[in-house]
Amino acid sequence: MNTTKLAGKVAFINGGSRGIGAATARRLAAEGAKVVIGYGASAIAAEALVGEIEAAGGTAWAIKADAANATELSNAVNAAADRFGRLDILVNNAGVLHLGPVDQFSLEDFDRTLAINVRAVFVASKAAVAHMKDGGRIINIGSTNAQRMPFQGGAAYAMSKSALVGLVKGMARDLGPRNITVNNVAPGPIDTEMNPAESDFATVMHGLMALPRHGKAEEVAGMVAYLAGPEAGFVTGADLLIDGGFAA
Repeated sequence: MNTTKLAGKVAFINGGSRGIGAATARRLAAEGAKVVIGYGASAIAAEALVGEIEAAGGTAWAIKADAANATELSNAVNAAADRFGRLDILVNNAGVLHLGPVDQFSLEDFDRTLAINVRAVFVASKAAVAHMKDGGRIINIGSTNAQRMPFQGGAAYAMSKSALVGLVKGMARDLGPRNITVNNVAPGPIDTEMNPAESDFATVMHGLMALPRHGKAEEVAGMVAYLAGPEAGFVTGADLLIDGGFAA
């Protein structure tokens, strides 16, 4: 797919080297955006993705942006805006999944969950809006687990994704006067390294869904691209499920 809906736009994708983030980078680049791929530890994957996008005629750049490090993340957003002269779209995709029952869940894992799944979204958004002109877009990758957590051991993760729902509603109000929209995309089971479609647990999840299959990263990227584009100018403060009916 190649369109010009996002021609002239610059997008920063935090957690953009693999899975949903990589699919989003490909999709936004195919629609004309210059994409900046923020990565934590996957430098090789990030640079390979840059090469792939450039080989297809797009523009991409990779920069290290540890989501747990507020200073590094803010500096990466600033560097992206400096390199391309603007910043129009922020996609907060970096996330971690630590599982365990409350009585055994470590405080270290709890703090890391909050730092990456919640604080990093605030940090990156605060840095990004300093560069955005009116009409910018902030899109977070949340989770259907903010709506439904049917398994044991997911309390901290569900809490972190639920926090994004409130953050988005408040930020939408704060940034509405500047016509900057803020939304969550909330996937269900998506076929990625974190949650592969071919696993024993996948069969259990499919039994909870209206559409008994894993989604594709490209399907999530399509929803992100819609929210990033001109047709979604009246969508803000939303938590949009793309979960095959997991929470239905």
